[in-house]
Amino acid sequence: MKLAEALQERADINIKLSNLSGRLTANCVVQEGERPAEKPAELLNEYAECSKRLEYLIAAINKTNCVTKVGESTVTELLAKKDVLAVKLSVYRNLITSASQTAQRARHTEIKILSTVDVRELQKTADLMAKELRQLDNSIQAANWQTDLIE
Repeated sequence: MKLAEALQERADINIKLSNLSGRLTANCVVQEGERPAEKPAELLNEYAECSKRLEYLIAAINKTNCVTKVGESTVTELLAKKDVLAVKLSVYRNLITSASQTAQRARHTEIKILSTVDVRELQKTADLMAKELRQLDNSIQAANWQTDLIE
């Protein structure tokens, strides 16, 4: 199994576990004399099986990411870099949006609002970060499809 396939299965299992949780909640209480649409015990068994598979996949994915190299870095290191870059880019984009919204004055006597940062330079920096993030993600995705999962 390729790492990318394991990541897809992990995502599917997370969705299934969430769905099972909702189904358990919906079927754990019924009106007297009624039967649940699904048996909670069977749902709990299915939930346990999915949880066990998820635990296995998470461990195997983490093991694989720790040893798989892309250039000089492991996939784990690249994922950390990607996560931090995404947070940083988000902060820059929020700053750009806020700094770009200087209030319009109806009269010359109203208080003028000015930006305290160079929006154009911030936008250039944000664009470079977005490009780096895309390239980093593409490298990780390529590695995911080329790497066999360590089981």
